Formats: sequence, structure tokens, C-alpha cells
Amino acid sequence: MTQGSTDAGNTVPSSTYRLQIRGQFPLRAAAELADYLQALGISAIYLSPILQATSGSDHGYDITSHRQVDPERGGEQGRLALAATARELGLQTVVDIVPNHMGVADAAQNEAWWQLLRDGRESEYAAWFDVDWKAGDGRVKLPVLGDDAGDDQLSVEDGELRYFEHRFPIAEGTVKPGDSAADVHARQHYELVGYRRADNEQNYRRFFAVTDLAGIRVEDRAVFDASHAEILRWVRDGDVQGIRIDHPDGLADPAGYLDWLAAAAPDSWITVEKITEPGERLPAGWPVAGTTGYDALAEVNNLLYDPAAEVEVSRRYAELTGDRRSWSDHLEQGKRMVADTILHAEILRITRAVRHAQPKLPVSDEDVAQTLTELAVAFGVYRSYHPIGAEQLDAAAELAASRRPELRETITNLLPLLSDPGTEISIRFEQATGAIMAKGVEDTAYYRYNRAVGLNEVGGDPGGFGSTPAEFHAAQLQRQQLLPESMTTLSTHDTKRSEDVRARLAVLPELRERWYRTAEQLLSTAPVPRQAFGYLLWQSFAGAGWIERTRMHAYAKKAMREAAEGTSWRDQDAGFEAAVHEAVDRAYDDPQLHRLLDELITEITPYGWSNSLSQKLIQLAMPGIPDVYQGTECYDYSLVDPDNRRPVDFELRRQLLAGFDAGDVSGPPLEEAGAAKLWLTSRVLRARRAHPEWFSSYTPLTVSGPAAEHAVAFDRGGAVAVATRLPVGLHRAGGWQHTAVELGPGRYLDQLTGEHHQGQVAVAELLRRYPVAFLTTDGTND
Repeated sequence: MTQGSTDAGNTVPSSTYRLQIRGQFPLRAAAELADYLQALGISAIYLSPILQATSGSDHGYDITSHRQVDPERGGEQGRLALAATARELGLQTVVDIVPNHMGVADAAQNEAWWQLLRDGRESEYAAWFDVDWKAGDGRVKLPVLGDDAGDDQLSVEDGELRYFEHRFPIAEGTVKPGDSAADVHARQHYELVGYRRADNEQNYRRFFAVTDLAGIRVEDRAVFDASHAEILRWVRDGDVQGIRIDHPDGLADPAGYLDWLAAAAPDSWITVEKITEPGERLPAGWPVAGTTGYDALAEVNNLLYDPAAEVEVSRRYAELTGDRRSWSDHLEQGKRMVADTILHAEILRITRAVRHAQPKLPVSDEDVAQTLTELAVAFGVYRSYHPIGAEQLDAAAELAASRRPELRETITNLLPLLSDPGTEISIRFEQATGAIMAKGVEDTAYYRYNRAVGLNEVGGDPGGFGSTPAEFHAAQLQRQQLLPESMTTLSTHDTKRSEDVRARLAVLPELRERWYRTAEQLLSTAPVPRQAFGYLLWQSFAGAGWIERTRMHAYAKKAMREAAEGTSWRDQDAGFEAAVHEAVDRAYDDPQLHRLLDELITEITPYGWSNSLSQKLIQLAMPGIPDVYQGTECYDYSLVDPDNRRPVDFELRRQLLAGFDAGDVSGPPLEEAGAAKLWLTSRVLRARRAHPEWFSSYTPLTVSGPAAEHAVAFDRGGAVAVATRLPVGLHRAGGWQHTAVELGPGRYLDQLTGEHHQGQVAVAELLRRYPVAFLTTDGTND
């Protein structure tokens, strides 16, 4: 069995389509859409979490009960309706599950959390949650109080402790005559504290730093069984064929968890939401098909950038913004900030574990905490899986010691404790490094280092810049060998920008002086307190275009607070934020500014379309199982969540596809609605489903001629993809000229144009109508 393969057999789908199930789009709506998805060519409907979540949750990752389907998402009847429809249409179902945490924003909605708070360590659910009872005087710290909160704001009502809208249980026998609410509060198994105290005093593990998401202990077999019983019932009933695992890096024992799950669902296609750094691979022993595709996203995205442009791009960014820090600087500073603030409680918990294990360790707790912080900041990947990944800890130790030589001895003393597999110290450090990487890099540095924001994507490497076709081919040959059943993607609910926004952003470095001149004018005409953030803002307009003003304001608010340079989620700077929002409004209202942006957007749009189609074809045809995120079969200019969970106009897509199949449209033109992208998507997905044998290998095709570096071409074993890259440079160089691609033996049909080709074909002829070609050997596409 190759790394990443499973025993799922024919349950491996040919493709998936991700749907965000929520109150506005419940399971019955998914059932009603299933015929369209089947016609599109997908073979599996891929659902966001559907177990009961916090009331009003738009995403579903805040599970409050594992016993039933969320009524707001359609309940069990909705699930059964979708299962029946999928079965009738021959479609599989993949479901997203959340083993790492539960939603505890409203304790009254989560029976397990409510009982834990009520009964403390004696609760039947005490084993469920990862609470450090040794800290906080044996009480769970709940950071819910505001800065000005006082005892007079607490009340006892209907047998509950109340703080404004927040409700908490009261342990039996803890209310006495004449008690104040503060007296009652003092006797509970929890303590309501100011929200700022979470940084240092939080004593339950969270999802990253989100206090409303409490970590659960699926390493306990009883907890695993109880929290997965409903999901595994769906699998046994034949209603679910695939499982997507959310955030396995948060678990105490990811490998053990996956072994249990694979044994309980032996025929399922299992993928993990795992972000790998450049050069990193999934642990070979994991019984999964692969990842959810961020690695593939990065490989495709990098193709849109010319590595030769990096020096100029870096120089102009520094000149325009004054930000002369490298990506490594930003990475270190972002990780250090979160390790010292919102995730410092995790460092202190490991420090307590170190002191418990080695009470005579001849260093202070402060030195231990500082050393753990340095090691976490220096860690080069999200986490290791001891004994796998021991070299990552060694490398982090060397880097940390070089940064803080005075801590070298403490680092040496801690290494044996941190590298001992299965111990509390080792486990908690591995859990902490992933959280610090995610919050410090994806949610901080990605908003600070704005050299080319289209590269600041989940699974990407903003410190790199582009790749060549040869490098892409090498990566795909490896993917075909090691991860042939891993998911690939271009957009998800977690991506910072949709694929089509990134496609347009990739045009900016190609424009060179044209872009830098415009950027300089924008930065000077509507300055914001930090020019680097202004550079992000104007790139966002270029990538997203003239989206609704409220959406851009919402994005600007989230982006500047995530960056936490000048303002933040915790401590807002009203002046800073007002300046940013004023710049956003001026983009829409100021004639000069609007014209500058409009001319830029108009110029990059056709090149953006070229990039959109190219990356879509490459992702759909490359090794792996392609996922289409809802709505992205047409152009979709979404920004970070919740913007990317907006309702999709499925009726438009249904009508366009029906028009293709009725013969009303054959090879639609490139235009704003994105019909050409839908045309491309449906042709490739249908071919993958009908002819899997056409996608069973990977062979780079030879492209020769003056514009060879502008083409990416490969043969999957009967299906051939040819795509354009760097379209601005191609245009400025005079087009394809006599560049040619060498097809394999036989005659090929371009499924996009209906034209036949064979042998050595001029790329100018092949790509006369579209910037891409999708060829198949025998001309069928049923």
C-alpha cells in the first residue's frame, strides 16, 4: 500500500463538491441540489459538520451534542432525505467531523459541559474535557466577564447563576439562606473571570485561543465511542462513504485516533485537515487517503507566479511600504506574539507539567516558560508526532539556542522530557506548537507581510515566490506515487481568498511598473496609518473587484484586527480603524481614487480569467481527488470567512449547465458570469467519473518553443491538460509564436471546443479559443 492509500476500494470518489450546511441552506436544500451536482459531474456530496451545534452557528464546528443531527440544519429527516436522494442518483456522501472540541459559548446548550460545570471532577463528563484541575484551585476558569464586571452584575435566577445573557449551573447544596450571587459563585466548580485572564490562567484546552471551543479527550476510548456513535451509524447504514477529519493536530494522539476510526469505518475514504510545510509529508503510518488539499492548492497557486520576479517584487514592496522585515522575521514575530499573549496559558500548563515531572530541575519556572516559548516559536512545522518528527524538535532546539544562548542549558534539560513519546509534557507541547503556528502565522503574519498577498494562503509559503512547470511536474509525480487518493482543492471555507481572487492577484506582479505606479498613487491619495496594511487593502480591491461596500468594510475590519499592528480584536484603536474605513469608502466615493482602481481592475480582469481557468483545469485534472467548493464552478470573488460562506446562486448555475446540455451553448465565451469556468468544470468532472482509467498516471508533456515556460501540459493516462501561465508576460512577448506541445500517440478530442488534434500541435492553435485545453483520447465524454 502506498503512503496515503486506504482500503476504501470503490468508495473513493472521483470528485467531491463541498456544501456549507446551515440554517439558510439545510440538508433538504442539499437534497434538492443533488441532481444539479450529479449533472455537473461530481460523484460525492461533501458536507460541512451537521451534528447539533450552537444555535445560530453559521459554520457548525461548535458541536454541542454528538447524539443528533442539528435541527437547524434539517435534523435527522433532512439527513435521511439527502441520503435517499444521493443513493437514487448514485452519489456518495462525505461528512466533515469535529473530534477536537465542542462548542461551549452557551453552557445551557451543551449537556456535557453543563454537567461538568455543575458537578466538577465528580461529573460523569469529567473525562470528556481536557481540564487542568490542578490549576485554578480546582475550578474551571471561564473568561466571560468584561473589564468593568463586578459582583453586582451576577444574579441567581431560576436555579442558575446569571451574568447578563450567560447562564451557568449551580451545584446541589451550594445555595444558602441570605447568600448573595457572589457567595453562590464562590462555591461553584467554575470561576467566572475577566476575559483578559484567559491569556495566562485558562485551564482548559481550547481550539487555538477560542474560549468558546473546549477541547475534548478522544484519546479516551469511552469518549471516542460516545462522540462518534452517530457518525459511525451513518457509515454502517451506507449513508456516508467518506469522512473528513477537522484539525487532527489538536488531538493528544492523532495516530491512535485515526487507527480507531479506520477500524470502525474500514471501507471509508478518510482525509485529514492537515497543513504540511514545504518538504513535509504526512506520517506514513496514518490509515488515511491523504489531506484535504491545502498542499495541492499551494502547488497550483505557485505556478501563477514567476520566480524570476521575486527580487523586484520584494524591493518594490519594501520601498512602497517601509516594511523591510523578511518573511522569517514576520513569522517569528507573529508566533512570539501569540505565545506570549493569547496562547501563553498553554505554555504555563506545560511549565507546570515540567515542574511536576522534575521538581528538582535547577531552573526557575520563568526560565522553563521562556524556553518552551522559544522552542515553540522556532518549531518549523505545525507539530511532530513522536517518535516521528524528532528531527523537528532538534532543529527547533538549535535555532532557539542561537536566538537565546542564555537558555541553551535549559533547552538541553528540557529536550529529553519533550521528546519522550506519550508523556504529558511531550503531548501538550506538540498540541501547543500547532496552535501557535496557526494563530501566529495564518492569523497574524499572513496579514502583516503583504509583499504579494495572493501567496498568503493556507498551506502556502509567503516566503517563497512561484515555481516553474518543471517543479510542478516533479511534485505531481510524487503525488501520483504517494497520495493518489488525497483531496485537492483551490477554495475552502478556511482559505483567506477564493481561487478567483488569487487568480487576479497573481496578475499584479506581472504588471510590474503599471501596478507599482498605481499602488504608490493609492497609498499617497488615501493613506492609512501603516502603509503595509494599505498595500494589503489595495491588493484586496484589485483581487475582489467592486464587491459590496459592506463586504469590503467587514474584510478590512477583520484583516486589520488579525494583523494586530495598530489595532486588534482585544484593544481597538478607534483612530486607526476609522482611517482604514475612510480609505475603503473613498475607493467607492472619491472619483480620482475610484478611477485609479477601476482602470486597474479592468486591465487585470481578462488576465485573471485566464489564470482562473488554468488553475481550475490543473487542479481538476492533476493527481488526487478534486474538490469544488460551493459556487466556484463559476467565478467567485470571496474573501476570508464569513464572506466565503455567503449564499450561492445555484439557480444561475443550474440554468447554465442545462443550457450546455440542451445544446444551447457550445463553448461559451469568456465573460463576467463565468460560464466558461462552469463549462470547463463540468467537462473534466464528467470525464473523471466516466473514465477513471484516463486519470491513472502522470506524464509531463514536452513543450518547446519561445513561450514554453508559459505552458503547463501533462497526460494523466488518456486525459491531457494544457494550461497558460503568466499571461501578461506571454502577451508582451508576442504570444505563443511557434511554441508547440507534443501529444502522445493517437487522436485527441478537445472537450472544450470539439476540435481534434494529434502529434505535435501548435499551442497557438490549441489555445485559440480558451487559455486552456482539455483533451481526451477517444472523444467520448458521457
